[in-house]
Amino acid sequence: MKWKRNDEVIKVPIVEYLEKIFEEELEKGISLKVSIGTDSQKASRGSYKFATVILIRTFEDLGGGIVVGRGGKIISSTYYNDFKAKNKELVNERMVFEVSKSVEVAYEIAPLLDLYEVPLEIHADINPDPIHESNKALQQAIGYILGMGYGFKVKPDAIASTNCADKLC
Repeated sequence: MKWKRNDEVIKVPIVEYLEKIFEEELEKGISLKVSIGTDSQKASRGSYKFATVILIRTFEDLGGGIVVGRGGKIISSTYYNDFKAKNKELVNERMVFEVSKSVEVAYEIAPLLDLYEVPLEIHADINPDPIHESNKALQQAIGYILGMGYGFKVKPDAIASTNCADKLC
C-alpha cells in the first residue's frame, strides 16, 4: 500500500514511519491509541474507491484523573477495486473486504504496537441497525476481527472508517 500523510507520500516503510511518531509523542509524555478503518464508495461501472486509515489519537494525562485529547494524526492509503456480480452490488462481500484490509494493516503493524504498548481497535463501517444493508455483514466482520484478536467498533463509534476514511473516498 502507498501511504500518505497530509497529502505527502510516505517514502519509508509504514512501520518505520509509525515508530518515529510513537517515539516523538511518547517522549513528550503523550499517550497514544491507534484505530484502523476502511471505507468505500462507488466510483464508476462497478468500481469502488477504497480508503484505509491509520488514526493515531493522542492524549495527555493532566493528573488527578483528568485525561484530555490532544488531536490525532491520519495516515491513509486509497485504491480501487471492482465488486460486481450479475450487475448486483455485493454489500456483504465489500464490507468484509473493508474489514480485511484494516486487519491486514493491523497485522503488519501489531509488533510495533505491542512493543510500545499502544492499544489498537479495528473500526468497521458497518451499521448495527438491521434496516441498513451493511448490517448483513456485521456478524461475519465482527467474528473475523475478534478471531484475529483485535478489539473493534462499528457505527457510529467507528471514527477511523466512518469519518476519516469516508472523507478520502
